[in-house]
Amino acid sequence: MRTLIITAFMSLDGVMEAPGGEEGYRNAGWTYRDIPFDEAAYEIKGREQDEATALLLGRRSYEAFSPVWPEMTEDFARYNGLPKYVVSTTLTADDLVDNWGPTTILRSVEDVARLKETDGGPILVHGSATLGHSLSEAGLVDRYHLLVFPLLLGAGTRLFGAADVDATSLVLTEHEAYGNGVQKMIFDVTRTGST
Repeated sequence: MRTLIITAFMSLDGVMEAPGGEEGYRNAGWTYRDIPFDEAAYEIKGREQDEATALLLGRRSYEAFSPVWPEMTEDFARYNGLPKYVVSTTLTADDLVDNWGPTTILRSVEDVARLKETDGGPILVHGSATLGHSLSEAGLVDRYHLLVFPLLLGAGTRLFGAADVDATSLVLTEHEAYGNGVQKMIFDVTRTGST
């Protein structure tokens, strides 16, 4: 069974929207605009690229990343060659870019569950808040890689959904606080019968 990892930049109040400056959100760019840069805090991002064997994205994140990431040959070089899976009920093969490695369209979280049962290593989910909510509610998330920024952003898309579901137990497996106030927290999801 492959490990499905959600990775996110998150404010202390759970907002993940527009960390890199995407248009349309009043606090866009909050990861670099409001917090001094500390290279050590981003070590996890390099490790993720080294360990991931596939990217899983929702439609909106795919449409935001696919025109930009293929051109970022230094920052995202390894991601560019990885297989990508996009969960969408509306995208067609004609909507996919042809310069970002192999891409497969999945139509449901059930398709994601089947993908997890294939051979291979970790599957990484970037952005994709709506997809993340659905994956969590379906019990498909195995791990969270979070960089939590010392900000309260108020309104905005949140990492965790508001569905009325049973509690999910997490085990903190790695934690570090950096000089700029950012905290790295890696949580494994525990399931009934897990040790």
